Amino acid sequence: MAVPKRKMSRSRTRSRRAQWKAQSPVLVPLVVAGERVLVPPRLVRAVQRGLVDLQD
Repeated sequence: MAVPKRKMSRSRTRSRRAQWKAQSPVLVPLVVAGERVLVPPRLVRAVQRGLVDLQD
């Protein structure tokens, strides 16, 4: 396991963490059973084939 050789300052650690931003997921609109549904791109084919249940 990688271990840092020196102690990193608190301000450097916090500024590095502050740079990270979450991105909103990309969703593809589909019409399933007459309803418009937003689905991640990797699940589009599974939803179209009926392999994924979209009930809440």
